[in-house]
Amino acid sequence: MARAALQWQAELGVSDAVGDVPIDRYEVPAQSPKLPTAAPTQPGAPEVAGAPAAAMTAMDPVALAEAAAAAAQDLPALQLALQNFSHCDLRRGARNLVFGGGTAGARVMILEDAPGRAEDLQGLPFAGPTGQLLDKMCAAIGLNVREAVYTASVIPWRPPQDREASASEIAMMQPFLRRHITLAAPQVVICMGNISCQAILGKGGLSKLRGTWQTGFALPVLPMVHPQVLLRQPARKKQAWQDLLMLKAWLRKQSEGGTT
Repeated sequence: MARAALQWQAELGVSDAVGDVPIDRYEVPAQSPKLPTAAPTQPGAPEVAGAPAAAMTAMDPVALAEAAAAAAQDLPALQLALQNFSHCDLRRGARNLVFGGGTAGARVMILEDAPGRAEDLQGLPFAGPTGQLLDKMCAAIGLNVREAVYTASVIPWRPPQDREASASEIAMMQPFLRRHITLAAPQVVICMGNISCQAILGKGGLSKLRGTWQTGFALPVLPMVHPQVLLRQPARKKQAWQDLLMLKAWLRKQSEGGTT
C-alpha cells in the first residue's frame, strides 16, 4: 500500500518530500521581536558612549552582511561567509547555496535574480533548460559560458514558491553582491531580471531598461531578458538578440583599445 501511494504521488508530479504538516511561510509572528535595551546606569556611573547605537548595529542584518562581506578576501572566503550568514530566512527552505559558475575573472559577469528549482538542486546559477539556452545565446556571439563568462545569483537561495525577493532581502544580500563583483573583477555586468537591476542600478523595469547601457557599481551594465522568460515568450528572442549584438560590439571595441 505504501509503494502504491508513493507511485501515485510520483505520477501526480510530486518530486520532493517536504514534511507531514504544511508550513505557512507567510505567517506573521504574534509579537515583533524586541530590540535589547541598555541597562539603566547607576547614579554617578560613567556612560558608555555609543552603546545604544552599537546594540542597534548588532541587530541590523544589513550591517552584519556588510561586515561579513568586507572581511572576505577572495571568492571562496565570500562563499563561506554566505554559507555562515544565518540572518536570511531564505536559506531555511533552500537545498543549496547558489554562488557562482563559469570562470572567475572573466570579462563578462551575468547575474540572475534568484535560483529556481534546477539551480537549487544543482547549486549553480543558470542550470537546466535556462542554462542550455544561455549557452546558445553566448555561443552566438562567440562567448564560451564555461571559459569566458562568470555567472552568479543576486539572491543566493531559492525563495519559497519562487516568489520575488523582498526589498529587505535584496538590501541584505547587496553587500555580498557588491563584494562578489569586486572579487570577480569583470569588465561588464549583464543583469538578467528586475531584481538584479534593482540591486545593481537601484531601479527596476527591465522592459524599459534593456537595450540601453547603464552604470552600476562603477561598471558598465547591460540589462537583458532572462533565458527563462525567453522559453515562455519566444517572441522576445528578437530583443535578446539585439542586446547580445550590443554586448558583442562593446567587447570588440574594448579588444581594439576603445572606451565605453
